[in-house]
Parts: sequence; C-alpha cells; structure tokens
Amino acid sequence: MKKLAIFGGALLMLAACDSAPEGYTINGSIRGEVANGTAVYLKALGENSQPVDIDTATVENGKFVFTGKADVPEMHYLFFDKLGGNSALIIENGEIEWSGQKDSLNVAKIEGTEQNAIFSDYLDKFKGISGRAQSIQEDMQKANASRDEATLTALRDEMMELQEEYKNFDLNYIKEHRNALISTLLIERAMGSRALPSSDIQNMYDSLTPDMKNTKAAKRILEQLKVVREREENAKSTDIGATAPEFSAPTPDGKETSLSEVKGKLTLIDFWAAWCKPCRAENPNIVKVYEKYHDKGFNVLGVSLDRKAEDWKKAIADDGLVWNHVSNLAYFNDAIAKLYNVDAIPAAFLLDENGVIIAKGLRGKALEDKVAEVLN
Repeated sequence: MKKLAIFGGALLMLAACDSAPEGYTINGSIRGEVANGTAVYLKALGENSQPVDIDTATVENGKFVFTGKADVPEMHYLFFDKLGGNSALIIENGEIEWSGQKDSLNVAKIEGTEQNAIFSDYLDKFKGISGRAQSIQEDMQKANASRDEATLTALRDEMMELQEEYKNFDLNYIKEHRNALISTLLIERAMGSRALPSSDIQNMYDSLTPDMKNTKAAKRILEQLKVVREREENAKSTDIGATAPEFSAPTPDGKETSLSEVKGKLTLIDFWAAWCKPCRAENPNIVKVYEKYHDKGFNVLGVSLDRKAEDWKKAIADDGLVWNHVSNLAYFNDAIAKLYNVDAIPAAFLLDENGVIIAKGLRGKALEDKVAEVLN
C-alpha cells in the first residue's frame, strides 16, 4: 500500500510538471543607458494594422516585467518611450526571456517558448538570405567597376538563383512548420498581397494544426477567403460573354430604376464618382460618344460610388451627364460595385441588346471605336 501511495504521488507531481502554464511572463532586459522609470509599452495590431496598447511596464536597472494570460498565441510589439523602433515577439503562456540593445530593438533575442523559438529561427534564416543578397550586390559593384564581365555574369546567375530561393522561402517554411504562428501570419500576408490564388491559400490554411487554426490570424484568413471567393464568383459573372447581372438602385430624384429599364441596343454601365479625377477626366469623352450615338441606340447608366448626394448631383450637372444615374451612396461598399467586382474606378462594362457583356474597361478613343463598330 505504501508503495502504491508513493507511486501515485509521483504521478501527481509528473502531471503537475506537464500541465500547460496558465499565463505568460515576459522577463525583459535592455542594454544601454535607459533611465529608470522609462515606460515600456506592449502593443498588438488593431484595426487597420494600427498599434493598440495592451499593457505598460517601467524599466528599473535595465529590467522590466510583463505578466498576463494568452488565450492563443499572437504577435505583439515592445515599444520604449523616447527610443526609436520596436521589437516583435509572440505572446503565449510561459516564461518569455527578452533581451535587447536600446539602439537595435529589432534584433532582440527572444527565448523561452516554442512559438518564439520558431519565430527567431525564421528571422535568422531570412536574414541569412538577405545577407547573401547584399554580399552579391557588393561584389557585383566591384566587378562592374573593374569591368570584370566574367565575374559579373557569374554573380548575376548567383543572384537569380538566390531570388528563386527567396521566392520559395516562405512557402517552404509554412510547409515545414504547420504548428507555427509565423506560418499563419505568412499565409495571411500572401493573401493580402494576392501573390497566390485562393486555392493555394486554402490548401495552406488546411495544412495548419488545430491550435493554429484557432488563432486570430487564421480566423482573419478564413474571412478573407470568403471575400475572395465571392469576388472570384462575381468576376466570372462579369466576364466578356456573360450576361450582365441585373440590379436596381436609387436615382438622383429619389426614385428607383434598374438596368433592364434603361438598357438600349448598346449600353455602357459606367462606375464613377465625383471625387474620382480620372472619372471626371473621362466624362467629356462619354458625353461626346453619347451625343453622337444615342439616337442609334447607345445608352449609358452611371453608377456612382459617392458618399454624399450633393456631390454626386453637382458632378452630374457640372459635367453635363444627361443619361440615367443610380447610386447607393456607399462608396466601395456599394452592392452593385461588389456584384460587378469593381474595386477601382473608372470601370465600365459595355452590353449588347441582350445584356451580354461584349467589352470592359473601354476609355477614350477605344470606347468610341467599339460603339461605332457595333452601331454602324
């Protein structure tokens, strides 16, 4: 019985040692002359990627401490009062050891937890590639100065190989580190830059571990994937050869009109706004084409992405836009703009008498030539 009791006690101690920490502690150490009482700010990125204060500590004899609890790993940043720059680190439950130099906060050493170890490994490898690129560039400058064409050619080839390695570096890192927050953030960055198709982003997201899919970054990826898929579907529905989606919206006098009500033998759907300088510059050309070909069946339906009715109406009057107009006064949140996948203006869709899109983005002489070709 005594042996069983001892064995049971040992199991309890082992379980206690293996249990996950309930919170995090950041033990900070900064080198250089930093006055006692200097404020240290722990921040995260909020809306529009703007830093938001999470916690504040003070430096005493070069040391500072933060404590708290992290539901999921998340990237944070340390800012020091009156010091330039910042230091990125991952907040996760456990003991985090941070040490840095006041003049180079971005190269601080971070140890103690799994996610920070992976993050540091990523940064080290990335800096290795950057360092090699810088070295090759310096050698190329020397070879160019000495007109050493053979060396210059070899260095160019080496740089091209390094650029290929750099292009695949993030993708390979994601594949090899499915349980890393940095991988999740790299996927989010690739999605934001539209560097990869949504199918690739989805595959990379699917490869993440359940813990990583629970992070805020992963949830943002899912939301963006929904938006991208909707945009891709809308793009298909507004390809040349597709039937233009039907819509209706308020007119300047407060009534409602639809595409089908104003459609002619040839119809231009013109997305524009009073605040859009390129749109206003194109308006005289559309006026000229409209006056020349309206009697032959050319109609225009202006869809404004303005915010204010008075700006919209004034621009219509000032530019002499005598055709039909609609607007939800919702800027790029306009339902029609989303339906037609419009994220920049001016944007235009030319429809035949059956409502089939026969051209997109025509401006200037190209618009008049196409209208003349169809109606003449």
